Amino acid sequence: MVAAILTNTPAPGSGYKYALEVKEYTAPTPQSGQAVVKIQAAAFNHRDVWILKGLYPGIKEGSVLGSDCVGVLAEPGSSSVEAGQRVLISPSVNWDSDPRGPEGAFGTLTDTIVIDGKEVFPCPDHLSTSEAAALPLAGLTAFRALFTKAEVRSGDHVLIPGIGGGVALFAMQFAVAAGAHVYVTSSSDEKIQKAVSLGAKGGVNYKDPNAAKELKKQLNGNMLSAVVDGSGGALFDQYVRLMRPGGIIAQYGQTASPKGVSYSMMSVLKNVDIRGSTMGSRAEFKQMLEFVKRHKIKPIVSHVFQGLTQESVNKAISVMDNGQQTGKIVIEVTETPRQKL
Repeated sequence: MVAAILTNTPAPGSGYKYALEVKEYTAPTPQSGQAVVKIQAAAFNHRDVWILKGLYPGIKEGSVLGSDCVGVLAEPGSSSVEAGQRVLISPSVNWDSDPRGPEGAFGTLTDTIVIDGKEVFPCPDHLSTSEAAALPLAGLTAFRALFTKAEVRSGDHVLIPGIGGGVALFAMQFAVAAGAHVYVTSSSDEKIQKAVSLGAKGGVNYKDPNAAKELKKQLNGNMLSAVVDGSGGALFDQYVRLMRPGGIIAQYGQTASPKGVSYSMMSVLKNVDIRGSTMGSRAEFKQMLEFVKRHKIKPIVSHVFQGLTQESVNKAISVMDNGQQTGKIVIEVTETPRQKL
């Protein structure tokens, strides 16, 4: 079979510590209870770029990179899903149902070629192939951060910074579907307008020195109940001024603040919590799929590349690393018996 393999031979001048090479890969033989899925499409995440830059923990050369896919179940293993059905795979490993955190040695689906059948779930019927591939990791991350951690409910006012990325867009879609009032930030006015067209109440350009004042104006006397943040960026220290007492900042990343963010005395006095959130459990993955199915939510797909080739992989990584996407980046894979996960 063909796979995108992580190597230590980056192109000169790329700025990467590792490279992705599309080449032949021998899949292990399924063990008892394991399922085999014929892949139809796979999606990229920002973690893939961080891995290439050597900025992610537990990097293993020779791994098959990628955590999102949709496919047809070829061998069910211990799965309750019947062979021949279109399925999605929970991207979390060793996290069953505890809302506080993983019960075991937590990991992310990357170099697993055959999977425990309990990780396989039926794919919502209303999703196209590329939409389905875009859902698992970013959708699960957004669902946990928004509902389990930030406790967002109908009527809440919610801020989602960095709109345009996959997790942020899912968080916005989920919050809107739940009846919350959503506001966004971006450095792109075009992305803000796209968010408004998808249901956001408004948004601000975080590069504007008056961004916090403008957001306060848009809130029109209301206070934020929650911030679902993946960057810890320019406005982070100002969030608390716009939050109600007891508000929650659910943080799933610190891409703009790798050295960490501050927690002020104002946050203490206002009883504002900062809660870390990483992906989610298998139980939350099931809940997320049910939510998506019930509300007929369609993931926002920015770019679709055809065929698992070196050219398509390189182009997809370039688009993501340069922030040229609004939504997920997907590679649709021609179905053959050789291409399996």
